[in-house]
Amino acid sequence: MFQLSTKELAELGAEITTREIKQQPELWQETLTIYQEKQEAIAAFLRTIKQKTDKRIRVVFTGAGTSQYVGDTIVPYLNKTGATADYLFESIATTDIVAAPEQVLFADEPTLLVSFARSGNSPESLAAVKIVDQFVADSYHLTITCAADGSLAQQAAADETSYLLLMPERSNDAGFAMTGSFSCMALSALLIFDQTPLTEKRHYVETLSRLGQEVIDTETELQVLTDRSFKRIVYLGSGTLSGLTREAQLKVLELTAGKIATVFDSSMGFRHGPKSFVDDQTLVFVFVSNASYTRQYDLDMLEELKSDGIAAAVTAIGQPAAVNFSGTNFFFPDDTSLPDGYLALADIVFAQTIALLASIKVGNTPDTPSPTRTVNRVVKGVTIHPYNNER
Repeated sequence: MFQLSTKELAELGAEITTREIKQQPELWQETLTIYQEKQEAIAAFLRTIKQKTDKRIRVVFTGAGTSQYVGDTIVPYLNKTGATADYLFESIATTDIVAAPEQVLFADEPTLLVSFARSGNSPESLAAVKIVDQFVADSYHLTITCAADGSLAQQAAADETSYLLLMPERSNDAGFAMTGSFSCMALSALLIFDQTPLTEKRHYVETLSRLGQEVIDTETELQVLTDRSFKRIVYLGSGTLSGLTREAQLKVLELTAGKIATVFDSSMGFRHGPKSFVDDQTLVFVFVSNASYTRQYDLDMLEELKSDGIAAAVTAIGQPAAVNFSGTNFFFPDDTSLPDGYLALADIVFAQTIALLASIKVGNTPDTPSPTRTVNRVVKGVTIHPYNNER
């Protein structure tokens, strides 16, 4: 796909999605540049919040769909590397905040709502900001979005309790599926809240860009995997990479319009019932952690699935280490071992590419995958009901 001409891709209905997956390594460098330019302003905004309270601040990452999965992915990593003496990191969907605010918000806890949004026009994204302000006495907003003209960005720009951080212009995906928007927003949040020195984070981004490019350059290896006969795909991982599995499976579900059934879980959790999903038409992909302790559990599951001999294929995705899976591996060949929070973004390029190839395999058009048009790029048909602070 990545080697086809624009005309050939357009005939497949895949030109936009293919281009937007392919350009991510460049966008990550742009994202780093934006962060470095805004670093002092962001730090000043966060200092202002901390100066107003002696309590630990709830940092709630929020969004809907893929935007929610940004938070699901990065929170476990930030619980290890973030300033947890100052912040309590959580991931809560806008859909949960809007539908049941009294179950997820606390009126007397200072809260920084970090809103992720591609367009910034989803009704739930706008309503979540309003409800947090209505429910929480001491609320602030960090809006990370890809569309400067979106309603969420416009709202944040006019609010003195908000900071607006715009992503690279090209990250505002024109295709149906969120690709570069997901990875750029996740990277920005990591750069902001990960307490690792900036010099090291620069090195992480340089390495990450090489790994992402490796997926693009070795597409033929992924094509071999999807050339098999399959009707189901499973994604597994642990910690941060467990959070990533939900986004990985969603890309398959979206781009194939449900023609390929998908399941996601943690590596250890998969044994507790969901493993029943595996049959001889199932591809299983496991994101393997670079944390040596956690890695053992990923490898245990891989070896178990291989020993079962049921799945059509079992594949490990990650970087090589002292101990690796004895079966099929997709290795990112780089001497620098990335922390899982950043490795996740290389892993998602793999998953996006698998979804793209699967979409073509089932005869779908990745740029416009919903034949019924009942699923849209920006959610429609949502009624936001008035909330009256009922407790």
